[in-house]
Amino acid sequence: MTGPTSPGDRRFGFTDVELVAHPTVFASDLFRGKVVLVSGGGSGIGKAIAVLFARLGAHLVLCGRKPEKLEAAVALLRGLGSDVDAMAMNIREPDEVESLMERVWSRHGRLDVLVNNAGGQFAQPAIDFTVKGWKAVIDTNLNGTWYMMQAAARRWRDRDQAGNIVNITATIERGLPHMAHSTAARAGVIYLSKTVAVEWAPLGIRVNCLGVGAVESSGFAQYSEEGRKTFYESNPMRRPGDVWDVVEGCVYLAGPSGKFITGEVLTIDGGQQMWGDFWSAGRPDYFKLG
Repeated sequence: MTGPTSPGDRRFGFTDVELVAHPTVFASDLFRGKVVLVSGGGSGIGKAIAVLFARLGAHLVLCGRKPEKLEAAVALLRGLGSDVDAMAMNIREPDEVESLMERVWSRHGRLDVLVNNAGGQFAQPAIDFTVKGWKAVIDTNLNGTWYMMQAAARRWRDRDQAGNIVNITATIERGLPHMAHSTAARAGVIYLSKTVAVEWAPLGIRVNCLGVGAVESSGFAQYSEEGRKTFYESNPMRRPGDVWDVVEGCVYLAGPSGKFITGEVLTIDGGQQMWGDFWSAGRPDYFKLG
């Protein structure tokens, strides 16, 4: 098992072999018979989350925009003995979200956990955002997450079933330069979650967020070399976390361990929210140290 990579290492995240074999603190039958839906489950953190739920006995449903990635993830999960289904779709489209939820309930008759992991952004100074770029990030990270939340909650309500939502967000307390569109959306998701956690408590629905900081995953490769260097300086531990930190945090919130937790943000960032200086597109000359 390899540890966190160095700033110059081009391989980020765990391999499939490592995901399947990595030790976990959770019991192997923790989610036996439960149905878990993971958006953005074809790659990166989403796939890693799906792998652990599969290892813990869950039936998996994956969704994402790229069929080829979903097919590869399905093959991996079935190799673990998991009952898994996948649907290529776009969470920005409410009609496609409705079709996905109908498929889940038609096949399984229930949904126990919804993990909203799908999202996307790009590193750029906010002053240079185009209208199209801004809308794309807001539509995916905020609106798409909401469509998934509401569609699941309505079905839980109408069928008198309990529900559980974990929204994967980011560490945003200090802001994230070059990610203004994403922080706006993620902040919206966090306070949306806190609000509906109260509204939906009488329905037996828990809603929580998982705030991710400097964690190496396959998505980390999108940043420039200079941006990645600041990533390693973004928390007082002076190192990144790994995807397993996020995965086990997600299971903690979704499982019996989180049964009295709702409206909360579990932050996994090595202390980034208190200290750090992360510039995803590289630190501008004005802010360079020394």
